Amino acid sequence: MAEFSLAHVGINAQNAEEALRTAELFGALFGFEVKADNSSVFAGGGVEVMKEPYKGTHGYIAIGTPNVAEAQRELEAKGFAFDPSTAKYLADGTLNAIYLADEICGFAVHLVGKK
Repeated sequence: MAEFSLAHVGINAQNAEEALRTAELFGALFGFEVKADNSSVFAGGGVEVMKEPYKGTHGYIAIGTPNVAEAQRELEAKGFAFDPSTAKYLADGTLNAIYLADEICGFAVHLVGKK
C-alpha cells in the first residue's frame, strides 16, 4: 500500500502582488519564511501562493508519496483517474508529479514525489 502525506497547499492568487501579500500574511501569522520564485510565493514549505490562477478553482492540494507511479496505479485500481498531460518526470525518467483528472470541492489534487 502506498504511503501518502500532505506535502503543501497551493492557493490561487489573481496576480503577483496578491500572492506576495497572501504569503506575507501567512509569514506574519505563523513565522513562516517567505520566498518568491518565478510562478509563486512560498510561506514556509506548506503554503504556495500562485502568482496567477493555476490548477483548481481555488488552488490545489499536493499529496506526497515516495513512489508516484506506484501510488497512481494503486489509486487507478480504486477507480480514480489522472490527467496524463500533467505528468512531470525527473531527469532519470521517474514520474515525479501528476494531477487527478477531477477536482475535489474546487481543489485540484496532485501526487508529488517525496524522499
